[in-house]
Amino acid sequence: MSQLKIVRIHNELLGTYGDQGNAEVLAFRAKFHGITATIFDVSYNDELPTNGDIYLLGGAEDTAQLLSLEALKRSNNLNTLEMAIERGAVVLAICAGFQIMGRSFWANGVEVEGLGILDVTSKPGSKRIVGDIKTTSTVLGFELTGFENHMGHTTLGPTAEPFGKVLKGTGNGDDKFDGAVSGNIFGSYMHGPILARNPELADLLLTRATGRKYAQITDPLASKYAAWRRKVI
Repeated sequence: MSQLKIVRIHNELLGTYGDQGNAEVLAFRAKFHGITATIFDVSYNDELPTNGDIYLLGGAEDTAQLLSLEALKRSNNLNTLEMAIERGAVVLAICAGFQIMGRSFWANGVEVEGLGILDVTSKPGSKRIVGDIKTTSTVLGFELTGFENHMGHTTLGPTAEPFGKVLKGTGNGDDKFDGAVSGNIFGSYMHGPILARNPELADLLLTRATGRKYAQITDPLASKYAAWRRKVI
């Protein structure tokens, strides 16, 4: 694959915490692998494109989260996303986006049905979780860092596995795990944005999306930053 289509879903709604930067990081790193990446912003009123390689969802407050869910539940959009996943497309869903991908979550004091693509359920906790988080990724086998800012407590069902084991922070609300993974679907509470703080994950998503294995890009500044990041958090 020499071209990559990155679909950023509802950035006007799910871009509250800077997660829109994940698309830019993917495009930047794809360039070093000889891949031309194009970012497509899909607004609330647009239909999802059927030929995306990577679909991205970010964080939001309750009202914006519900508006995004409403748009994604339109039959064409949900079918498009499900068919894209079936053919091997990658999904990275952060915070509110992670909850949307699950079976249910709470917003504005009401429990709502999610997309049901990830086998997780989310409920509000007693206080907001804010601060740095460090995990050991169950998928990558090394540490990831991010910043969490949420009230959700997420429980994984039998068909989802945790994305990371918490070393510092709270993650899904149990101080044990963060996020969930099922096939090429990745959910996490990590902002940062996560791919800017963890370029290794960006390369994994590129590998999954293209079917080609990419060696880590030799980038002394990124390597130095990654080492510093893991030391201080």
